[in-house]
Amino acid sequence: MGEAASERKKEHVVNPKGLTSEEVTRLLAEYGPNVIAEDKPNPFRLFFKKLWGPVPWMLEATLVLEIIMGNNIEGLIIGFLLIFNAILGFMHQQKAQNALNMLRTRLQIMARVLRDGAWKQVASSELVPGDYVHLRVGDFAPADLVIAEGQVLVDQSALTGESVPVEREPGEVVYSGSVLRRGEASGSVTATGSKSFFGKTAELMRGAGSRSHAEELVMSIVRYLLLMDGALVIAILIYAAITGLSFMKVMPFALILLVASVPVALTATFTLTSAVASLDLSSKGVLLTRLAAIEESAAMNELCSDKTGTLTLNELTLSGMQTADGVDDADLLLMGALASDERTQDPLDKAILARLAETGVRAPEKTGFIPFDPATKRSEATFTRDGETWRAVKGAPHVVAKLAGADGEFWETAIADLAASGARVLGVAAGRDGALTFKGLIALADPPRPEARGIIADLRQLGVRVRMVTGDSMATARVVAAELGMEGVVIGGRDEIAKGAICDIYAGVYPEDKFRLVQTFQNIGHTVGMTGDGVNDAPALKQAEVGIAVSSATDVAKAAASMVLTESGLKGVVEAVKTGRRVYQRLLTYTLNKIVKTIQVAVFLSLGLIIFRHFVVTPLLVLLLLFANDFVTMSIANDNVRVSREPDIWNVRVLIKTSLIIAVAWLVYIFAVFGVGKDVLGLPIAELRTLSFLGLVYSGLSNVLLVRERSYMWSSRPGTYLLLAIVGDVILVSLLAHFGLFGMMAPVTWSAIGLLLAFTILFVTLLDLIKVPLLRSPTSRTAEASAT
Repeated sequence: MGEAASERKKEHVVNPKGLTSEEVTRLLAEYGPNVIAEDKPNPFRLFFKKLWGPVPWMLEATLVLEIIMGNNIEGLIIGFLLIFNAILGFMHQQKAQNALNMLRTRLQIMARVLRDGAWKQVASSELVPGDYVHLRVGDFAPADLVIAEGQVLVDQSALTGESVPVEREPGEVVYSGSVLRRGEASGSVTATGSKSFFGKTAELMRGAGSRSHAEELVMSIVRYLLLMDGALVIAILIYAAITGLSFMKVMPFALILLVASVPVALTATFTLTSAVASLDLSSKGVLLTRLAAIEESAAMNELCSDKTGTLTLNELTLSGMQTADGVDDADLLLMGALASDERTQDPLDKAILARLAETGVRAPEKTGFIPFDPATKRSEATFTRDGETWRAVKGAPHVVAKLAGADGEFWETAIADLAASGARVLGVAAGRDGALTFKGLIALADPPRPEARGIIADLRQLGVRVRMVTGDSMATARVVAAELGMEGVVIGGRDEIAKGAICDIYAGVYPEDKFRLVQTFQNIGHTVGMTGDGVNDAPALKQAEVGIAVSSATDVAKAAASMVLTESGLKGVVEAVKTGRRVYQRLLTYTLNKIVKTIQVAVFLSLGLIIFRHFVVTPLLVLLLLFANDFVTMSIANDNVRVSREPDIWNVRVLIKTSLIIAVAWLVYIFAVFGVGKDVLGLPIAELRTLSFLGLVYSGLSNVLLVRERSYMWSSRPGTYLLLAIVGDVILVSLLAHFGLFGMMAPVTWSAIGLLLAFTILFVTLLDLIKVPLLRSPTSRTAEASAT
């Protein structure tokens, strides 16, 4: 969809002085916030969706069959459990959605706006018509605005579907949600929110509901479990046909057996766990653009970090100058200032302009300005001097020296001397248009962040190796690395990166080199994190498993990244790694528990029918067992877990092997319970079913405690909600079993219940001794290496 020139170029009132706070307050009340109101889904419709799907269908079919057979009480109870499960799922979905909505409000696009005569950053939602806004490369247009100054190349593909970027010049409109690909511009906001031309605003959060790699992996395991249960159901139907067992009695049992293999709480558990963790991270300076980033943070073992602003303070001060022959400090500083722009809020430009302001020298008016481009590593301006057009250029010393025809080797010593203290060095050139002269070097001191050395050490202890990636010279990089305690090989130049060289400090790096660097580490089996801030960093941020946009990043970089830091430095990355590993431990607990219980329940019910020639547990009790287990497993989302010392990855082979061993042990337990009840206690079949039901519940709860801790069970205290859920489950099912309430089961004595509890505690304690060597870092990189 294109738009006519008359539509994009209209007469608009432009106010280059911006608005006052009073005007903003009035206009905000008149036009409202700069957001598009979303249609909120009907909560009743969301609830009834919980009653529609494969699992509810099977439960509803079971309910109908029970009523047809005249088992009205059983049908009523199944109906109650179906509604109860829908309510529980709906509540957890709402809790997760509320967490995501809260995260979305915090992950806002910021706009540079002129208010009360000063440039400042505000949330784009606070913009009003008449605001004077400055846009630079990599920004999303936060509202419809008419350009007053500058010329830009705009990508409107997200709005119009047209893949070719378009030029926009003064007097033309840039629409909300489009992306600046080249140039800088200032202009006045003409429309906000739903009043904008396309009625669309840009959003950084994406893919919050998409499945993570871990969830896909668990679902693949569950599919195999479902096939196993399907085979068992076929075996039961064949057995029923041979023995003459009533089809009406077998079908509810078969349906419930299939339900037992479906992870009813899987999606809710994964989403809730990740959403709650992401909300917690947001209070620690980390905003996730997709929930799957939590999983990748747990596995990350390589972090390629920018130097400036991430490992250093990015609070630059002019620390020295080296002039060329015949050039004085004042002229060098003036030319450097002319190639700078206050509106960009770039720390380099701000430092040079601040020093010029101290001298009291007034720079001539610029007639044109090309902002810094990471691809060319320079910025430049045009101005008039003595009636002639001049150019001033500032950027990487070697780039500027080559542009001005200066002897690069001659300046090597001067660059090394200025960089010896870790300063960032810029080259400056100026002259009549087409005849640049190298003016000299400007050094800007950027000290390391006080906490950076400790954070690098913390990441190293977590098994994450930090590698410095900077566009600065090797001399500067080497000095800063030494101050941060980073030792190792330093290389410089794009050729080395292209060759796949591995080192600790990369200097002279261009943004596009970062993409190749990420691929280099991925090709040798690493899970890579990459920090970035510029529009040209976007491909690398998207390629990395953990793309990290720093606090000063452009909108494009933030949109490409999987997480956005709201505070400077790497402290947020440490928090993300720790949180990711806690989430991993919780999801591992859920996965192990699900596999173990599915195998135990399905095999016991199927073999029990074939061996003992009757149902060892009724379909109704199996259903009650499933809901009791899901009630507890959902509480795993808030469990208290310890952070693993090494990066965590999902090792399917070790996972299945461990699950099978534990499942076989619990099968021995439940068959022993049934055998003792039948042959030693001489219980009738109705009471045997109650005892078996209790054994399955107790073993299921014990299994959660068993697999949640990689060491011995008593090594850590379970989370409060999990502990309360387990205790509540034990009390509830024990009361139901003793009193046989609602006719769901035959009552059993307190002594039988007590003996079963004691036996369960003894059995799980012995099983814990077997488990420890199996579950001690079963999916760490170390374990994977030893397994292969």
